[in-house]
Amino acid sequence: MQTNRCWKFGEDINTDQILPSQYLLLSSVEEMMKHAMAPEAPHFAQEVKPGDIIVAGANFGCGSSREQAPMVLKAHGIKAVIAPSFGRIYFRNAINLGLLTIELKETAEFNDGDRIAMDVDDGVVFNATTRKEYRFEPPSGLPKKILDAGGLLAYLDGQKKTRKSDKRPG
Repeated sequence: MQTNRCWKFGEDINTDQILPSQYLLLSSVEEMMKHAMAPEAPHFAQEVKPGDIIVAGANFGCGSSREQAPMVLKAHGIKAVIAPSFGRIYFRNAINLGLLTIELKETAEFNDGDRIAMDVDDGVVFNATTRKEYRFEPPSGLPKKILDAGGLLAYLDGQKKTRKSDKRPG
């Protein structure tokens, strides 16, 4: 079972901590990525690896509405963000961008650097460092379809193609 690094953050991490506002107008996502999580973990952008997982306290992504916050995390290859709760707009933006968000109450039991494995379909997070298993409600319905497609735009594009092929005479 493949494990990935846990990046642990506290409660009430707002969108300005995920991506400070002075970097919102940079010319590309690649430029914005260099500043992801900088106020909380200045080394994050240089050390994060695709597949890593963010585990945080309650109310992750609170604050102003900015889609760039989940966008830079997804661009870094973050596999999932796990928290007891999320800011509502952040939660919707993350799903619409194809970034998995998992609500799990026991995030205080994780530490920075722990190794984590996940089975999203079965709703299981396994902390290989502590050998503890946690259960969550896996995504279902429309959010699952959007996540499986890689985001809302990809999902809608797939729906459009399906409708076009259904209309062709056969």
